Amino acid sequence: MSEIGFLFPGQGAQHLGMGQRLSQECEAAADLYSRAAGVLGYDLAAKCTDGPQQELDSTVISQPAIFVTSLAALEWLRADRPELVDGCSMTAGLSLGEYTALVFAGVMEFEDALRVVQKRGAAMQAASDRTPSGMVSLLMMEPEQVEKICVEAAEEGEVLRIANHLGPGNMVVSGHRSACGRAVELAEAAGGRAVELSVAGAFHTSLMEPADQEVAQALADCPLAPPRIPVISNVDAAAHDDPEEIRELLVRQVKSPVLWSDSLLKLIASGVDQFYEIGPGRVLRGLLRRIDRKLPCESVNDS
Repeated sequence: MSEIGFLFPGQGAQHLGMGQRLSQECEAAADLYSRAAGVLGYDLAAKCTDGPQQELDSTVISQPAIFVTSLAALEWLRADRPELVDGCSMTAGLSLGEYTALVFAGVMEFEDALRVVQKRGAAMQAASDRTPSGMVSLLMMEPEQVEKICVEAAEEGEVLRIANHLGPGNMVVSGHRSACGRAVELAEAAGGRAVELSVAGAFHTSLMEPADQEVAQALADCPLAPPRIPVISNVDAAAHDDPEEIRELLVRQVKSPVLWSDSLLKLIASGVDQFYEIGPGRVLRGLLRRIDRKLPCESVNDS
């Protein structure tokens, strides 16, 4: 019998129209958007359906939108194939998606987590607005090459570091915008491929200060419970049972690199052999295929 693992997407997975079919077909999914409106103070379903895209892409909107839409997809799956939801043995989420995974695992209640996610998005947007910064995906390069590029591209006083370890030949660097631009040139000159990401700023670096402390304040008011199934942390690619340790790791996550490939390897080593990507997009399925093309991963969304 297969061991089931659920994966939840992070920022960048958003698209106009997401969640609309889920809400139409599943009353529990529609209810999440209604509850979210009460917490957020605006109609999140309308933002997801009608946009505009530029507003949906903003950190302050996209983070709550992806979080709620992923849980709406989970409710749709629970109504359609409850045995899969009940049978899931481990879970992980990419950056923002870790909050979704924690709600699924019973660590956080929906409304409590949404309040933290809203404050997290606003704090990260504010940190991004203070410093021109960004993120660049570097493909077809070894980690040593990427580390060298970070050193060479950052001038005195600038930050550039690996922010996401996504898989073999797939890393994301994050830092000052000028350093990101030089990283693109250096990567292409070295035979790699560089893609500048449509994000607000240098997530998972020291440029996110003081967003981490604002997240800490938000989490201080959020009750946490021990997880009913293991949730793999982005920070150290390990599962944790202590709610206070989980709280600390979520604060560290704001400025720490995301160890996503190690997290997937941890799930695989723990026996997970059937994956489901729950939420908008299909990015996580593609990342899993870079690690093991034979492992099945089904996308659960409305597109």
